[in-house]
Amino acid sequence: MKGPWWRLASLTILSICVLATLLPVSGCSPGQISPSTPGQELNLWDIGPITLDPAISSEMNSHIYVMQIFSGLVRLDANAKPAPDIAENWQKSEDGKTYTFFLRKGVKFHNGKEVTAHDFKYSWERACNPRTGSQTAATYLGDIVGARDVLEGKAKEISGVKVLDNYTLQVTIDAPKAYFLAKLTYPTAFVVDQTNVESGSKWWQKPNGTGPFKLKEWRQGELLVLEKNNKFYREPPRLNTVVFHLLAGMPMAMYEMGEIDVSPVFEDYVERATDESGPFRDQLLVFPELSLFYIGFNTRKPPFDDINVRRAFCHAVDKEKIVRIILKGMALKANGILPPNMPGYNKDIKGLDYDPNRAKELIARSRYGNSENLQPITLTVSGSGGNIPAYVGAVINDWQRVLGVEVIVRQLDPEIFPYHIKHELDHMFFSGWIADYPDPQNFLEILFHSNAEYNYGKYTNRDVDAILDRAAIEPNEPIRLSLYQQAEELIVTEAACLPLWFNENYLLVKPYVKNYRVDAQGVPLLSEVYIDKK
Repeated sequence: MKGPWWRLASLTILSICVLATLLPVSGCSPGQISPSTPGQELNLWDIGPITLDPAISSEMNSHIYVMQIFSGLVRLDANAKPAPDIAENWQKSEDGKTYTFFLRKGVKFHNGKEVTAHDFKYSWERACNPRTGSQTAATYLGDIVGARDVLEGKAKEISGVKVLDNYTLQVTIDAPKAYFLAKLTYPTAFVVDQTNVESGSKWWQKPNGTGPFKLKEWRQGELLVLEKNNKFYREPPRLNTVVFHLLAGMPMAMYEMGEIDVSPVFEDYVERATDESGPFRDQLLVFPELSLFYIGFNTRKPPFDDINVRRAFCHAVDKEKIVRIILKGMALKANGILPPNMPGYNKDIKGLDYDPNRAKELIARSRYGNSENLQPITLTVSGSGGNIPAYVGAVINDWQRVLGVEVIVRQLDPEIFPYHIKHELDHMFFSGWIADYPDPQNFLEILFHSNAEYNYGKYTNRDVDAILDRAAIEPNEPIRLSLYQQAEELIVTEAACLPLWFNENYLLVKPYVKNYRVDAQGVPLLSEVYIDKK
């Protein structure tokens, strides 16, 4: 789930590490937190959500909360495969294009109202309605017949969604696609209560969801409290409350003082956290993440409409040094697009590795002939406070040192960053992508197909499109994965972007916190956590 990370989305722990040094400290002390049942309260540190509207949520900041408060027809199980959620089961037609979902009876919103198939139809049509302003509906619901008509304002109803009765929903997609069910695990496909939504433009500040937790209290910039949904249709959470301290201080200091139970490990603290003789070694958990952090090029704007310039900028960056020194080894250097543990991952892909001489040759081969003929280039990043993360500075330094180019950084608030890179993109942008489901389509097609909504760099290659289109409907899994590897090779060779690293999540977790883990997208699975201080 999770797409971009500004979200820079889909923030991940790594990006939180950076922002923690950029944003002002504010918030509350433990004494300000609303009282809750003793024993089963989990205290966490976080930045906080941008929105709690599932149709709008498109970054990791918000997903963390939306995934606790709302739910959908299907979910990802422990093996990251689609599993029943509000849909008890489903049937797929022989041609693979029609799904019939059978909803559980008695599933209720937090206010006690029963969930029906009509609610899903409303929720999906609302998400696709242009007035909603969803940046994700086309990607995650666009395979459904008629969804594009609603997205384009040509229709109000999705023709491929039919309510057969209160507990049966029939969905028809445009072609048989192996990953369609996995797309429905993304928040865009979650169910919302129409009455709640129509109560006002800020309805999501008092959401009426169906998830394992309810929103109890939210003081923006201070704290957010979730409480257990005792009527959750699956096994209810064991925690009574989860208290998020929003930018309340430095997480490691709060962790050491016992004010929070889990802390992200920042680069500055990783040596201490991993010290074999230190106090935290047995409390450190490392979770691989299906993510890619990269520099995107605007391939339709000079100078990056020239493939030689794009390749030169890739060869000029010493990624291994950045990962080792600046990120303290808390990530893996990316040669390609697909991260380890992703089906179709190609460990042998070479990529455009660090080669200063080759970078200079490519600039000379370009239509510019010399880097002196390049105008100043703007790199857009997400953030606030004016301080540029060290890894961005290192990339720019390599470009200046190897190529002699002038790079200007434009930093935008995370809330406007997605709009800007989609509609008003400069020359380059720093971004990241976290998988919404473990399928190479979720990276390669969504980020690099000519018609993809998240193809911000507007990279276009008809051969790549043809391979991705074929892979999307290929029923044979080995052949399908081979096709995605072919597409990845072309994307990397043409320098559609500069892959930098694959992230890993480093966390400190108190010994009395049991079953704490994050999924491959970096979202904590809070419904499985409990406290045991015996």
